Amino acid sequence: MRVAVLAGGRSSEHEVSLGSAASVRDGLQEAGHDVLWVDLGRDGTWSHDGDELDLRPARGLLGADVVFPVLHGPYGEDGTVQGLLELLDVPYVGSGVLASALCMDKVLFKQVMAQVGMPQVGYALVEAGRARPDLTRLGLPVWVKPARLGSSVGIVRVSDAADLDAALEEAFAHDPRVIVEASARGLEVECSVLGDTHDARASQPGEIVLLKGAGWYDYEAKYADGGMRLEVPARVPEHVRERVRMLAVEAFAAAGCTGLARADFFVDGEEVLLNELNTMPGFTPTSVYGKLWAESGLAYPDLVDELCRIAVARFASERAYRH
Repeated sequence: MRVAVLAGGRSSEHEVSLGSAASVRDGLQEAGHDVLWVDLGRDGTWSHDGDELDLRPARGLLGADVVFPVLHGPYGEDGTVQGLLELLDVPYVGSGVLASALCMDKVLFKQVMAQVGMPQVGYALVEAGRARPDLTRLGLPVWVKPARLGSSVGIVRVSDAADLDAALEEAFAHDPRVIVEASARGLEVECSVLGDTHDARASQPGEIVLLKGAGWYDYEAKYADGGMRLEVPARVPEHVRERVRMLAVEAFAAAGCTGLARADFFVDGEEVLLNELNTMPGFTPTSVYGKLWAESGLAYPDLVDELCRIAVARFASERAYRH
């Protein structure tokens, strides 16, 4: 297949996207695919081989059979690019417009998960220019996060109430919607999901063991060499690992995801709490999503190949309906 790999983008995760996309390109080439590299500049322009692209509705993208949008954060992972690819009428890897937008907004995602009874940590939404809700019920420490960013950008851990205002200002620099989460005890456990909305499977869960950073899973720990170690399987009882896998697939279906997602959990003894779903997780050499599948018996080239085939099958299925 001819696969157009989208790389870069307008968000603060531009550099992470470039690294992820390069890994996807290499994996696709190893799997025998013809890769077309599409660079998305910070200014929003799209180019291929140095020439700016002229995108036209219903005309596809460079004759590609499928598009792999390896984009993180706003303007890439939040439903915007997915909507554009729908208008171009081309198959693409990953979730559609609604699921992408839902999972990008941590508050809306948690609200939907609450409706299906998914166990989660306590949280509150704080919006710029609006009255602040009572945050004391969350206790201390709390985590202050931009509601619609990834890669741990803009996150501050607050252990003293006097530092809360500064943490909110830091988050507001990235997003007018900020989520404040209660601190969860236990291990950080992640699980990769692969498949269609109601026919997905979960990898063996892995435990995040921090080696660098500020004592939590921050940007440095995620992307620096030697920043973390992934312990697979996670060092929890087998029945707890199975509960993680079950909840990962249930959350994937409830959010309407397709293709892929990484589900993040906190595990404390028998208690398993869902934190979030990432619909386009990192694909760099140090990223968890591909590592978990490799440890579960699915090699990286086979993984990216399967994702493309899922995308093509979903496209054909959806186009069978009249709109």
